[in-house]
Amino acid sequence: MTDLRPVLAIHGGAGTIARPEAGSAGEAPYHAALAEILAAGERCLREGGSALDAVAVAVDLLEECPLFNAGVGAVFTSAGTHELDAAIMDGATLRAGAVAGLARVRRPGRAARAVMEDGTHVLLAGAGAEEFCRAKSLEMVAPDFFSTEARRRQLEAAQAGGRVSLDHDEGTPLDERRKFGTVGAVALDRNGHLAALTSTGGMTNKRPGRIGDTPLIGAGTYADDRTAAVSCTGTGEVFIRAAAAYDVCARMAYAGLDLDAAAEATVRDGLTPLGGQGGLIAVDARGRVAMPFNTAGMYRGLVRAGDTPETAIFS
Repeated sequence: MTDLRPVLAIHGGAGTIARPEAGSAGEAPYHAALAEILAAGERCLREGGSALDAVAVAVDLLEECPLFNAGVGAVFTSAGTHELDAAIMDGATLRAGAVAGLARVRRPGRAARAVMEDGTHVLLAGAGAEEFCRAKSLEMVAPDFFSTEARRRQLEAAQAGGRVSLDHDEGTPLDERRKFGTVGAVALDRNGHLAALTSTGGMTNKRPGRIGDTPLIGAGTYADDRTAAVSCTGTGEVFIRAAAAYDVCARMAYAGLDLDAAAEATVRDGLTPLGGQGGLIAVDARGRVAMPFNTAGMYRGLVRAGDTPETAIFS
């Protein structure tokens, strides 16, 4: 197929809205960051880049933006460390790659792609994953490269309150106690191929070694040219139990639902009854986009080749 119009969608987390005061900076930095990232991905697609390339461009930039919980600005574990996860999937071939528990790899999204392109395994974790990344000449950094003072304050507040938080950044439009910190991108390219890439810094004050849905193929990330590419953000344990990302594609393949109906059903019927909160972004093989969520807001945006990016936070 060569007549399709390429499209890219991204997300930066979902949660309960704490609306900013009138006249405050509030939402503006998030809209600006999302729009800039979408514009970079749009250039990639417009110039003939693949869906894999476009999601990689977008997540590279999301990981480098401290507004979001992935890469720089990742949250802290209960031990005061960082553990980063990511996964990528190629809808054309069903190849996939994922990493979990990284502390020294600058761009986990690139690490996931390296695992996929190597082809020996799908998921690598911890020290073994980092040794693989060194062997592939990926950029390594000191563990404190990802730290920000805002995230450290979040850890201190979570520990003082004896809770685990899914994301935090004082003064953001989303309530930190109910915001789910993951970033992701899905894309359709001019050749009709789909791809998905998801990356996260995990949960504030989580037990070291905890792995959520992000690096698990079919839970937080999935792509299949026959149906859709999906990237999720939310209460990871429930997204794992519901196989949420794959569930969207399964509802399309086996129940004959269109993308909107399948994505809405996954959130409404698959996640909500289990107590799952959050949302997902998805694009299908015809370029239709769905971005449902059951929280009051989700950082999100989309752009079609040749168009201006559209961004949103609130419901």
